Amino acid sequence: MAEATSNIEFAHKIHEQGHHPSSPGHHQNPWVEVVEAVVLAIVAVATAWSGYQASKWDARSAQYYSLASRTTVLSQVKVAMARQDRLYDITTFNAWLDAKLAGKEKLAAFHERRFRPEYATAFAAWMKLDPRNNPSAPPGPIFMPEYSNRNSQEGEKLADEAKSHYELAVSSRETGDRYVKVTVLLATILLLTALSQRFGQPGPRTVVLVISAVMLIVSFFLIVTFPRA
Repeated sequence: MAEATSNIEFAHKIHEQGHHPSSPGHHQNPWVEVVEAVVLAIVAVATAWSGYQASKWDARSAQYYSLASRTTVLSQVKVAMARQDRLYDITTFNAWLDAKLAGKEKLAAFHERRFRPEYATAFAAWMKLDPRNNPSAPPGPIFMPEYSNRNSQEGEKLADEAKSHYELAVSSRETGDRYVKVTVLLATILLLTALSQRFGQPGPRTVVLVISAVMLIVSFFLIVTFPRA
């Protein structure tokens, strides 16, 4: 809000100086001065609003960046757990297979009871294919369509959420930057208004004031069309 405050103070000084001509030949036009006062008032309000929105969008952007970072960490944790689950599944299956081939049915049953519920479902579907006699059967349960891993699914979901949060953070930051650019444009209008009050003749003063008014209309249009926090 520092830029908005400085612009408002500058507008106030311009308005005061506009009532103290720098030379005796300075010609005053009441209508021009009224328009100048209106322009300065609108610029002051628009600057305050633009600065307020810029700060709000910056805060929202920081919040989304924080959410993206936190969600990314959670996603990585879930992915690591999914890899551990897969390693456990492969290890227990290999132990079961070794016991089965060695004819140790009790040991094979022991390892089978240690299967994770998700893996057990895929294992049961794989056994129905008679993999010992069916050469077209998948090499193992992890290659079955029934095989799933909840940690892996949650990790992918969190990764998508992190990506969404990051995109919202970037979008919010860009919106805040657009409001900052409008604030700069409003500062330019203040500068032109200050220059217009230095002209002694009404003609050049009116021309500069018209340019300021056009720029103010453009600034107002941008502020109205920008999203609001």
